Amino acid sequence: MNQDRRGFRFSCNAAGEVAAESSPKATIAVRATELSLHGCYLETPAPFPAETPVVVKIFHAEEYFEAKGTVIYVKATLGMGLMFRDMNPYCRGILQKWILAALHNQFEAQSATE
Repeated sequence: MNQDRRGFRFSCNAAGEVAAESSPKATIAVRATELSLHGCYLETPAPFPAETPVVVKIFHAEEYFEAKGTVIYVKATLGMGLMFRDMNPYCRGILQKWILAALHNQFEAQSATE
């Protein structure tokens, strides 16, 4: 778990897809490796430029999360960091559930080592 500017990011390993808002059907496959209530990091060899408005879907545990976001930083040929801008209440609930599960798993792992 890494702390970022707006909260905690949790490690994850989930399939996803992202598309520029201007071309929502032109999706590219990505791997979500960090997740927070405010954004995520997506691994992809072809990241979008910074400030690109996007639509992202992340698939995990037989559910999916979808939101509009903006690319806030890029690591060339590695991936991009997104800040979520807009999500419906149902998707926000899924995201919160995933983050609570990650927090619980981290607590359980930490308790097991003590």
